[in-house]
Amino acid sequence: MKRCLLLSMLIVLLTGAREPVLVPAVSQQKIDIVYSFTGAELLLFGAILYPDGPDSDAKADIAVVVRGPTTPLVVREKEKLLGLIWANTESTRFQSAPGFYAVASSKPLETLIDERTAAIYELGLGNIQLSPADAGDPAKLNRFEAGFVNLRQRTALFSTSPGSVTITQGALYQARIYLPARVPTGMYTAETFLIKNGRVLAVATRDVEIRKSGFERFVAESAVDWPVLYGSFAILLSLGMGFAASALFRRL
Repeated sequence: MKRCLLLSMLIVLLTGAREPVLVPAVSQQKIDIVYSFTGAELLLFGAILYPDGPDSDAKADIAVVVRGPTTPLVVREKEKLLGLIWANTESTRFQSAPGFYAVASSKPLETLIDERTAAIYELGLGNIQLSPADAGDPAKLNRFEAGFVNLRQRTALFSTSPGSVTITQGALYQARIYLPARVPTGMYTAETFLIKNGRVLAVATRDVEIRKSGFERFVAESAVDWPVLYGSFAILLSLGMGFAASALFRRL
């Protein structure tokens, strides 16, 4: 962190940059998921380097976004048929649905930037670019997008935390993002946005990897690297446990 800060200060001095520079960092670049994993807290922090020092009259604000990994996803809508059973009716496929998205900011986003700027930088749950595969009815797409976001919010995989980013002396900031137990594995990006007077002055990104560890990692890698052996072992294990349970119940 200190080395990055000194390097950024040197760049600002040598290039004569007039815009502020962000020096971001994360508490963990790799997070391991084991059998006892119940969630984790990711700390994002850093410094804001101003060419002429912090502007005490109009200090900038910070928004941070943690997202990833993106995968294709089919969202289906259920309806009750004949008042008896629930069945899938319509569906929509999204090409780049993030498995996790969390945004935290020093103030509510709607007070920091306008809708156009928020859409450009995908700031806020309503501005996530899901890339629908079918350019169908806009009302239908909006309904499915809202439903998808709502489902992710219920499981704490999507969240917003306005006012949770703290800025000290106009130069140091920190934010905490909660990662639930069901967070998917893969590569994540932690983006920091410096905002002032409705304009994004600087953007900086750090990568975070969430991966399985220990026996869970061995099982996950085996399923990908040796699918036939993994499937055969799973079948044999199920049959063996079934025979053992049958024999035990006969004795009882």
